[in-house]
Amino acid sequence: MTLLLWLSSDWSSIAVLGVFLTVFTLVFDFMKRRKKWSRYPPGPMSLPFVGTMPYIDFNNPHLSFNKFHKKFGNIFSLQNCWTNVVVLNGYKTVKEALVHKADDFADRPYFPTYEHVGYGDKSEGIVVARYGHVWKEIRKFTLSTLRDFGMGKKSLEEQVTEEAGFLCSAIKAEEGRPFDLRFLVNNAVCNMICSIIYGGRFDYGDEVFRKMVALFENSLSEEAGFLTQFLNVMPILLRIPGLPQKVFRGQKAYMDFIDVLIQKHMETWNPEHTRDFTDAFLKEMSKGKEAEENGFNYNNLRLVTADLFAAGSDTTSATLRWAFLYMLLHPGTQSKIHKEIDMVIGRERSPTMMDQVNMPYTNAVIHEAQRCGDIAPVGLPHMAYRDTELQGYFIPKGTTVITNLSSVLKDESVWKKPNEFYPEHFLDVNGQFVKPEAFMPFSAGRRVCLGAQLARMELFIFFTTLLQQFTFMLPEDQPRPWTDGYFALIKCPHPFKLRAIPR
Repeated sequence: MTLLLWLSSDWSSIAVLGVFLTVFTLVFDFMKRRKKWSRYPPGPMSLPFVGTMPYIDFNNPHLSFNKFHKKFGNIFSLQNCWTNVVVLNGYKTVKEALVHKADDFADRPYFPTYEHVGYGDKSEGIVVARYGHVWKEIRKFTLSTLRDFGMGKKSLEEQVTEEAGFLCSAIKAEEGRPFDLRFLVNNAVCNMICSIIYGGRFDYGDEVFRKMVALFENSLSEEAGFLTQFLNVMPILLRIPGLPQKVFRGQKAYMDFIDVLIQKHMETWNPEHTRDFTDAFLKEMSKGKEAEENGFNYNNLRLVTADLFAAGSDTTSATLRWAFLYMLLHPGTQSKIHKEIDMVIGRERSPTMMDQVNMPYTNAVIHEAQRCGDIAPVGLPHMAYRDTELQGYFIPKGTTVITNLSSVLKDESVWKKPNEFYPEHFLDVNGQFVKPEAFMPFSAGRRVCLGAQLARMELFIFFTTLLQQFTFMLPEDQPRPWTDGYFALIKCPHPFKLRAIPR
């Protein structure tokens, strides 16, 4: 009997404690997420603890955002656990934020999930680095060094043209058989950024090269989805021993591979002879304490080169794959491009950037592939650098801000056929090329893509060279490819096969 009384009393105490903890946690959760601001953007009802995260399809976030856009308007709010998020939609809204109020929206949120690969104070890379002195110094150095190694110059164009030749040779080796263009295009595009960062290109069959590209793609896949978002807003879970290394195994392997490449550079580094971007960064690192204070340290070298590789490879590769997918689905468009190529360039000499101005239709098709492919539908998150207002709404400092670029590239008030592949979006009534201001595939403002200039050059030369040499066709036994794409930080076409018939 005494034992029963003790158990009864004990369970009663546990129940009281459980109720107390539940009430305390709910009150804490309410106080933590309570908005004290008037004129804060509207949004869906926030649930305890998780906020609005259950409402978002993190495998297709742009589709979820588009639904809320229709319900709440161009500016709406979400809540990732206790992190306040505001989503901007439509051309006018995004332009006002990123261009007219560039400084207000130039910051980035902190990403705890990168800490296990060296991300932290004065080593945040460049793409996701927070807005401030270190980011400005690293960006200025990066742009200057990229120009030194040919960005925007004839020398780099010649390298792209040479790589396009290697790509054509690899495609010819398929001898008209059905094949997946993804691997060869990935190799060609990655080779261009590798030559700038690491001083040389790789043969397409090189095992080291294949491993690097595979590790990079695995790391991208790991960074997409609900779990990564949840860990970034609940970073205490990352303190569980071994969890980051297990969850982000591909990310860690990719950074370990970059370590090997940098170590090889360091072993052969000569400060009197700068071979590439890595050498230039090492030279800055050697300048002492002031350089270190400006972010020139080993961890940042790893992260900056990883950022440049990401910015200069997968996005361009995905865009080219979208472009060739549209050629398969629109053979009439491909025929028009063939005629324009034959008229302006012919079949013998290689295309150059000077040809672009005389090829309005080809140029329009490339831009429409970028718009319709929509490879960065939600861009990278920004953060309000200070308290600000946007279209009458108050957005407090520290708020995570997402620019729904998909809503810009498919804004019904700008584009005649926003959800269709329609190259005439970029042609005037006289058939001349025009570029609407709402064309923002590289984002805009302070955080516009560093590799945009290289990407534009690669897209034109690779695309035009391949269509100069080949006619691309769907294999007879293959189903019609899907056009919805899949999201893994960027939106890529589903795998498809084609045949390349020499012209």
